[in-house]
Amino acid sequence: MFWPRRRRNGKKQVKGGRQALMPIPLTGGLLSGEVRDNEGKPLAGAEVSIFDRASKRVARSDTDLYGFFAAAVMPGSYRIRAEAGGYQSQYARTEVEWGTHNALGDLTLVPDERLTVPTPGLYEIDPEHSAIRFVARHIAMSRVYGQFIEFSGYIHIAERFEDSQVEVQIDAASVFTNAEKRDAHLRSADFMDVARYPTLLFASHRFSRPGGNRWLIDGELTLHGMTSDVQLDATYLGMQEWNGMRAGCTATTELHREHFTVNWQEILARGVPVVGSTIQITLDIQGVLQT
Repeated sequence: MFWPRRRRNGKKQVKGGRQALMPIPLTGGLLSGEVRDNEGKPLAGAEVSIFDRASKRVARSDTDLYGFFAAAVMPGSYRIRAEAGGYQSQYARTEVEWGTHNALGDLTLVPDERLTVPTPGLYEIDPEHSAIRFVARHIAMSRVYGQFIEFSGYIHIAERFEDSQVEVQIDAASVFTNAEKRDAHLRSADFMDVARYPTLLFASHRFSRPGGNRWLIDGELTLHGMTSDVQLDATYLGMQEWNGMRAGCTATTELHREHFTVNWQEILARGVPVVGSTIQITLDIQGVLQT
């Protein structure tokens, strides 16, 4: 979004400055800014919304790796909202004039203590309000969606967050894609071979927090008799009391079938594979605090 300019080959460039790459529209102006955390670090992926006087959202932008955002808008008065998971939202007001670039400067977000980490303790995963889903490519065109119906596990949140642990066991035979023949094929020796390897197991060995309500959970997944390193990119959603005290999170990861020797494949004309080698995994988890 912004590019530092230096003098090179005799061309005039601004040393140490930034030049907006987005052109200012003929009928409007340009609004830009930077989102940072309370330690002054840039917040990538923060959502910035721009509202007009009627409270209508006229622009939305996600900050880049350096925390920058920019949007072209009509001249007028605007309210800007910056938000990111695990942080309190920040607001600002400004005017944008015709043919000008209004640089807001920094918008600083402070942590929301309600979305930091759950209360330390042992949480049992509630399978009735949780889901483990996957997506695979089919003949390089459509996507096949599936899930595992039967699973169990726990999350132990330690007093020192980095010492937390999670373990999940999945019944391989419970795979479901809403197609009976395909499900039978997935259970066969061509894929998961559930007769020999009835269980998938994920066990963590490291928790970390890059910032806000984002967690990184490193661990090992055992599938088809093979064990490989996996990292879950998780988002903590907070705690609610309903039939016990509950903590929620979502998590994603990407698996490569070859890492687990799940190598069955058919190749169509022009070298197109029937089944993609990369599988996208999404977890929606509710854990109930055990007393």
